[in-house]
Amino acid sequence: MQKWVANLLRREFKFLHKPLNASSRLFLLAAALFIAVSLFFPLWKMHLVAPQYSDGLDLFIFPYKIQGGGFNGQHLAEINNLNHYIGMKPLQQADFLEMIWMPFVFGFIILLLLRSIVFGAMSNVIDLFAIYTYFGLFSIGSFWYRLYQYGHNLDPKAPVHIQPFTPQLVGVKQIANFREFSYPQLGAYLLCVSVLLIVLAGWLSRKEQPA
Repeated sequence: MQKWVANLLRREFKFLHKPLNASSRLFLLAAALFIAVSLFFPLWKMHLVAPQYSDGLDLFIFPYKIQGGGFNGQHLAEINNLNHYIGMKPLQQADFLEMIWMPFVFGFIILLLLRSIVFGAMSNVIDLFAIYTYFGLFSIGSFWYRLYQYGHNLDPKAPVHIQPFTPQLVGVKQIANFREFSYPQLGAYLLCVSVLLIVLAGWLSRKEQPA
């Protein structure tokens, strides 16, 4: 048993110290660029349609802000006015604490990518992938919880009473007389591509031999 464990640890040590080849480093550089570019595009879009709003109302979620569609983002004000009638508190950026630290985390991940390019070891890629995956899952879970809070903490004295609800994270949902469409946008797709590039970087160097 001890010998088997020793062999396993030896193989793991050898694997973690595999150097990254030039192709892997280029993939990591591309991943850093994709993350940087994603900050300029929305991660998510919510589109609300009702008989009185046939063209729909749009809400765009960026890593650092909430932005309404229409001229000067007026759709956000329209949505908050409608939310008032069902007792939902206004959607405001200050309630999404994630938007304060998310840009810094993305910057930290970009620094880790650049560090991995410089030091070029498989262990760097694995650590990076683990941190990135945890951050992504935590962010999605945290955002879903914010939506849950908005839809369940309704004012009982509101003019219109509806059953508590959770806005749809992905897909289509009927909320009162509104139909909600919620889907990822370009920023989210760019982040997914960056994760794929990190995985490919590790795959391309899997057969390299430690010095």
